[in-house]
Amino acid sequence: METSSDRPGATGRRWWARIAVGVVVVVVLIVLVGRFSPIPGLGALFGDRTHDRSGPALLKSLQDMHRYEAAVGNFQVVVDLEKDAAFLPDAIRGTRTLYVGAGSVSGYVDLGGLGEQSVTINGDRTQATIRLPRPVLGAAALDPNRSYAVSKQRGLLDRLGDLFSDNPAGEQAVQKLAAQHIDEAARDSGLAERAEKNTTAMLEGLLHSLGFRTVNVSYG
Repeated sequence: METSSDRPGATGRRWWARIAVGVVVVVVLIVLVGRFSPIPGLGALFGDRTHDRSGPALLKSLQDMHRYEAAVGNFQVVVDLEKDAAFLPDAIRGTRTLYVGAGSVSGYVDLGGLGEQSVTINGDRTQATIRLPRPVLGAAALDPNRSYAVSKQRGLLDRLGDLFSDNPAGEQAVQKLAAQHIDEAARDSGLAERAEKNTTAMLEGLLHSLGFRTVNVSYG
């Protein structure tokens, strides 16, 4: 009776199978050593390496700034954004993202439109009157180092769609919403008033150092 070990090629197949198993074992050991090696520095031999092959940054445009930034507010908001389908359960179609957005808003005074009529000086150069536009707030600028997604939940169809998307599980929606909430918070924070106060103090200190005894700053 012929056994499997007596069949032609059986010995060769066992030999290749042993090699394949050995290769798998070596790969697993390398991964484990790289992640959990108790010997300092040994894990770096098998760890991941990052290569930055980005091209040089290209200058697209230059813009002169004629404004004095007088105050900056730092904000943080937790965005809980959920999107679902009307007649499908969330497990099939729907997304929910919990995102922490951190960013800043600057309060500044635009000095680009000032003319000779905006500054009045008396004859003996002891009194100066300056009229400035009211401070305004810039757009919220999210800080990528302090902003992050806490959790992402996606339905089955959304997960499948990510496989064919150029930007799977994109965070543009939550980032835009975070910036919107930060803009709203900045308007209610008194940041514009703080910018006005700081601008006045800066001009008073500057003109006093130039010999003016009386400095009047108004806005509107």
